[in-house]
Amino acid sequence: MSDTTPNILSGLAGQRVALTAGGAGIGFAIATLLHALGCRLAICDVAEEALESARQALPGSIAVKADVADEGSVEGFFAAAIDGLGGLDALINNAGIAGPTGGVEEISVADWRRCLDIGLTGQFLCTRLAVPHLKAAGGGAIVNMSSSAGRHGYAYRTPYASAKFGVIGFTQSLAKELGPSNIRVNAILPGIVSGPRMEGVIRDRAAQLGVSYGEMETRYLEKVSLRRMVTPQDVAAMVAFLLSDAGRNLSGQSLGVDGNVETL
Repeated sequence: MSDTTPNILSGLAGQRVALTAGGAGIGFAIATLLHALGCRLAICDVAEEALESARQALPGSIAVKADVADEGSVEGFFAAAIDGLGGLDALINNAGIAGPTGGVEEISVADWRRCLDIGLTGQFLCTRLAVPHLKAAGGGAIVNMSSSAGRHGYAYRTPYASAKFGVIGFTQSLAKELGPSNIRVNAILPGIVSGPRMEGVIRDRAAQLGVSYGEMETRYLEKVSLRRMVTPQDVAAMVAFLLSDAGRNLSGQSLGVDGNVETL
């Protein structure tokens, strides 16, 4: 990228991108923006209905049903992605779940494992298959989705916070390991993101504390310097920046898109 490049997001057109959980929410916002900017996409999701909507909204994209916690399912997704795209320039590890809300003594082992299997192990399963193709392309970018909970910790959401802390360690380790291969690895830490998932989190926590939904939402936003939620589109914009030429020297970073969450 030269100093006179007119478009700060140059370098996106034609990029071959694999994106997990791309059928709804943050993932769909990312897919929509990257598609509009000329990227070629392969997305997966566990929800067939969401995938069908994505197929219609993102013509020319590959959309495969896959569970990132299942090794065979991930292998099927990447086989379809590489076959359809002919290679890979970027991976976005977006899949994750909210996990249970409760005291540590109340959380089941099954719920703990499921949250970490999707939010952390799933990133490993995808990355290990993507890296050979990124190397073959001469380099590229990996973006891992963490959370403000991966920076501050999150009482009564220990599986989620543990997975998101793990993502940051995974990211920093990969940045060191893959930098010599011209592969940049960064994590995005969204804060309180508007949408159904956050509504469910607020509702569950309100019920646990015996307060109204509105009171619980106010308590959450009081911990954000800008006193507002972020949108899926805010997160998508950061992904686009990291994949573009403008982000060519960013690696090993944990970037908050959160309005400055002060604590959780």
